[in-house]
Amino acid sequence: MRTVQDWLDEYAVSHKNHTNKTIHWICVPAIMLSLIGLLWAIPVPAFAAAVSPFLNWAALFVIFAFAYYLMLSPKLAVGMVPVVAVMLAINYFIWLQVGSWIWLVSFGIFFVAWVGQFIGHKIEGMKPSFFKDLQFLLIGPLWLLSFLYRAAGLTY
Repeated sequence: MRTVQDWLDEYAVSHKNHTNKTIHWICVPAIMLSLIGLLWAIPVPAFAAAVSPFLNWAALFVIFAFAYYLMLSPKLAVGMVPVVAVMLAINYFIWLQVGSWIWLVSFGIFFVAWVGQFIGHKIEGMKPSFFKDLQFLLIGPLWLLSFLYRAAGLTY
């Protein structure tokens, strides 16, 4: 199995240009936020909806993503907890405001953020990493978090 450093190093190969990196600092969290919102919008069985608005497909995705992060790096996984908590809270707020139309808000964010990502990669002159392996879609957020860890003098 590849280490988290292997994944981060390979992800970094197509993310060296300053402008592309800056775009990623905006668009990767926006894509994460919108993906959670899109999954939140998928109807769940009535029993799940009755228990809690947080018992939805987004929560299931977050649990699986967290398990993946734990396998790669428990320290980075811990750092993802507040990030995901904030994204869940923002989506909850959006859901309170627009209800089932959360899918439309999320889709708009998702679309604009992906346009930004492709512009960044056009500037970089390299294809997005996920064209090589879909797991890179989960690595992007860790890659950003790894910068914060290094800046704080933390290991991962």
